Amino acid sequence: MTHYVPGYVKLYKQGKLLTRAKQLSRLFAPCRLCPWNCRVDRKKGETGRCGAGQSIRVSKATAHFGEEPAISGTAGSGTVFFSFCNLKCCFCQNYQISQQGLGAEVSVEELARKMLALQRAGCHNINLVSPTHYLPGIVTALNLAAGEGLLLPLVYNTNGYEAVGVLRLLEGIVDVYLPDAKYADDTMAMRYSSAQHYSAVNLPALQEMFRQVGYLLTDSRGIAQRGLLVRHLVLPGGLSGTRHILTNLKTLFGRLLSVSLMGQYAPCHEAHRVQELCSRTPRHEYEQAIEALEALGFENGWIQDVGLLDESYIPDFRKKDSWN
Repeated sequence: MTHYVPGYVKLYKQGKLLTRAKQLSRLFAPCRLCPWNCRVDRKKGETGRCGAGQSIRVSKATAHFGEEPAISGTAGSGTVFFSFCNLKCCFCQNYQISQQGLGAEVSVEELARKMLALQRAGCHNINLVSPTHYLPGIVTALNLAAGEGLLLPLVYNTNGYEAVGVLRLLEGIVDVYLPDAKYADDTMAMRYSSAQHYSAVNLPALQEMFRQVGYLLTDSRGIAQRGLLVRHLVLPGGLSGTRHILTNLKTLFGRLLSVSLMGQYAPCHEAHRVQELCSRTPRHEYEQAIEALEALGFENGWIQDVGLLDESYIPDFRKKDSWN
């Protein structure tokens, strides 16, 4: 089997990867890297809606085994958890880093070294979690790492609240897109995640990702090499509009789209203050979501055995081993 060569490696060899980093840097100050279009001057230390400033801030870089089988595999996903996020989900299980900003500042050189260390550790990919607000530095670091022999597929792990124009600058850089499709109802998106016009942002973003990478392709081990994998978390009481979202995905991408239907919702962060989010998604509601997935004919993806879920998947980023 021919070894897969990541897109960013090809761009590096063509001398184009650093050019993309410079193009992204032009969107940094005033900041226009995400749909909020805050236009703050991050080079002067101003922070936008996401909370991020000028420097890259990383909470953890580790081999992670809690992703989908095609991402984590047997050796783990080389996951870089970036601090801050452009959404404010009241139930976020990663709230310590996404909203409280837990983490440490790193230089682009340090970030490149972290990527290379994850490759040496045997990880299947480099998995960037919530990377959007640090893209200029990330792509610069990727250029350095590619020059030192980085050869792992690049996973862009995002909440799905992305600007299409920015995504276009990632064409040929990202191998696997791993976005959320959180809500069918914009009212719910605003209420629980402070996300305005969610559907009008999310669906075009997913379409752009799909245009770039297509359906999910895996190697002989079942490890993702390229393509789109869409996640959807089933919230209790039908708040996420699961059936509507799945119908939209089927209409836009067909039954071959890979979908990760997640039943692991548990009240985290500030969810205990919201009556309708105070409890886990009931098993029968998740089973109804699975029935909808099957009725629509989706052929690829993952579901969860919610009976086997415990609290171990909810991280504590203050610990060295956040999942124990």
